[in-house]
Amino acid sequence: MGRLENKVALVTGASSGMGNNIAKLFAKEGASVVVIARRKEKLADLVAQIEADGGKAIAVTGDVTSEADVQLAVKTAVQEFGKLDIVVNNAGLMDKMKPVDELDDDLWNAVLNVNLTGPMRFFRAAIPEMEKNGGGAFVTISSLAGLNGARAGAAYTASKHGVLGLAKNVAYIYADKKIRSNVIAPGGVNTEIGDMTGWSEFGRARCMMGMRTMPRMGEPEEVAQLALFLASDEASLINGAVVTADAGWGCY
Repeated sequence: MGRLENKVALVTGASSGMGNNIAKLFAKEGASVVVIARRKEKLADLVAQIEADGGKAIAVTGDVTSEADVQLAVKTAVQEFGKLDIVVNNAGLMDKMKPVDELDDDLWNAVLNVNLTGPMRFFRAAIPEMEKNGGGAFVTISSLAGLNGARAGAAYTASKHGVLGLAKNVAYIYADKKIRSNVIAPGGVNTEIGDMTGWSEFGRARCMMGMRTMPRMGEPEEVAQLALFLASDEASLINGAVVTADAGWGCY
């Protein structure tokens, strides 16, 4: 029997990287999975892989910056699978290491909208459904940039600090309703978000002074294993935690 047997999970940013691996692992462990991202073809490939392995998955092509798309994803989970137990807030947008004096309003708003407002929308939409089930679990992907000041540019750093506080607020406010909310703070992970095209030379140079202390890069599969634990009933006492997944990088 899988660790998420009879659970229904929704994973954002599932077209690649950590979200893709989380969705596949959750399905393998027995969850029925709704995946949402903007790239329709990538989602179709993911659903095909999950189904080929005997799992259940439905794709919703959408954007976490759209309230209508968020509502559609939650509605799809409930209509197709009968309920919603787990939400993984994984979708993320990097800021190209831009320091504040190189930052324009468009980039600031885009990063905050995906990394902070997007999770807020999913908390808001999913909590009423979890209350109907008598509980649920959120796993939100922040970053070491949510705990430190120079792992990325100004917008990404602010957004990841913000989503950490948001997730902690949810954890306490809804604890009596048996809704848990935990955070994973990865260090460097081999995903598409690390594409360095158009990055700030100054911001990158400053941050790279600390990047050289990283023991090693992580793999998306490693983060997926941690997300599985936090989403499962094995983590029933864990609520409001921020778990680093960084090979010890944050200790320096």
